[in-house]
Amino acid sequence: MTTDRLEHYRAKRDFTRTSEPPGARKDARNGNAYLIQRHEARNLHFDFRLEHEGVLKSWAIPRGPSMDPGDKRLAVRTEDHPIEYGAFEGSIPKGQYGGGTVMLWDEGTWEPVEDPDEGFREGKLKFVIHGKRLNGGFALVRLRSDTGRKQGKENWLLIKEKDEHARPGEGGDLVESQLTSIHSGLEMEEIAEQQPEWHSNESVEANVKRLKSAKRVAAARRSPRARSPSPRKAERKATAAKKKRKRKSSS
Repeated sequence: MTTDRLEHYRAKRDFTRTSEPPGARKDARNGNAYLIQRHEARNLHFDFRLEHEGVLKSWAIPRGPSMDPGDKRLAVRTEDHPIEYGAFEGSIPKGQYGGGTVMLWDEGTWEPVEDPDEGFREGKLKFVIHGKRLNGGFALVRLRSDTGRKQGKENWLLIKEKDEHARPGEGGDLVESQLTSIHSGLEMEEIAEQQPEWHSNESVEANVKRLKSAKRVAAARRSPRARSPSPRKAERKATAAKKKRKRKSSS
């Protein structure tokens, strides 16, 4: 009997209402995709995903990743997601599981340092990330005294290894300074505005027509000629640059 690795994922979602992918793709290839999605649901968190055995192994990181080896970040294991989820960016309707806005915050590839199957099983996985925002060695370590397991959850820690990519003392800087999607270049508020939800009180035809129209408008707004930096984005960039100059002057 074949195990459906996406059974829990599908059971939590109503695909007639959410535009999240159901995971219909059949792919025996064991790829090595890595990605992080910034997810503004009930609480803001970052969904960390590693492709393994045809699915995306997933963890929710409340404070986001850190490039500081001394800054261990809680990573709560969640259900496996389909490979197609790696391209998902948009809005999940309110009332649905995970309702809120999803941004593609980072992507790339990962490579295990040791046997990944043993790492998942034993609760200690070491790997190297080749991303657009995260790079270098990392480790995922499952907590041994984990009361969350009794509630069906696994608590892990995401830890940056000490290497040339590490940034000691700059734990939250990356999350605070990188506020746009690597896919669309949009901020969370802009994604929420340009990705309309599925309306259950409308017909399927009306929903499809409206969503297609919204996508065309969003694509036009993402054009370099059509878009200019927002005042909020310019202010954040200026603040990040000021912090960087301050760190250099104090070092």
